[in-house]
Amino acid sequence: MFSKLFKRRPLESERRKASTPEDTAAWAVGDIHGRLDLLSPLVEAMIADLEASTASRKLMIFLGDYIDRGPDSKGVIDLLAGLRSRGLFELHFLRGNHEDRMEAFLVDPDMGPGWCDYGGREALASYGVSPPFDKTDAAGWAAACEALNAAVDERQRAFLAAQDYSFTLGDYFFAHAGAEPGVPLDQQDPQQLMWVRHEFLNHPAPFERVVVHGHTPTEAVHADHRRIGLDTGAYATGVLTALRLEGETRALVQTALAGGQVSLSRRPL
Repeated sequence: MFSKLFKRRPLESERRKASTPEDTAAWAVGDIHGRLDLLSPLVEAMIADLEASTASRKLMIFLGDYIDRGPDSKGVIDLLAGLRSRGLFELHFLRGNHEDRMEAFLVDPDMGPGWCDYGGREALASYGVSPPFDKTDAAGWAAACEALNAAVDERQRAFLAAQDYSFTLGDYFFAHAGAEPGVPLDQQDPQQLMWVRHEFLNHPAPFERVVVHGHTPTEAVHADHRRIGLDTGAYATGVLTALRLEGETRALVQTALAGGQVSLSRRPL
């Protein structure tokens, strides 16, 4: 069950007037989880927007969890890895906990059962790999590890290896899961940036920047004085969300699947 949005709207005095640097337009994309059907039109919409923008610095920031649960993890990785070769804009790909587990399985078959418990089985299927159903089948997991290594090409492998844990832009800090309260953002533990949840979500004190994150799905985007959560559970809801930032302005663009058709909508945040 996804958590509810806006249990209490922040008071005006609590709102933070966060801003990007001058003459900068940026997009941040929430958890994709194998939904290539939602990602493809969203990426093209962002590209069209940035091509039309007069800003001198143009960025796309992807918040991680590109794979697992949804039907086409391989296709998502292919698309994202291919963006770099297009050389259009500044790109930042952050590491999610699901990519972290995939890379762990690529070097250690024993990581397979744990990974498949929360979505890895769907990712393996997108690569044409059939893992064993028996968690104790060591030979079967070794064979699946070997098959996945054969299926992941060098461009995809380079994409996975080059991910960052966080990115800072003006008054915004981007990380997959969030950040550990009480720790300066430039001193965060990478494991916390990928995995933290309730300690971050429930802590009332703001950080030195507004944290833009995914990892925890909500029925709609969460935005308050300390964080913006962009994971709208695309693998289950059929809604993928991106946030556009320029100066102090914020806007949301979502792709949604309904009646077999993908639609795109935009509104201010």
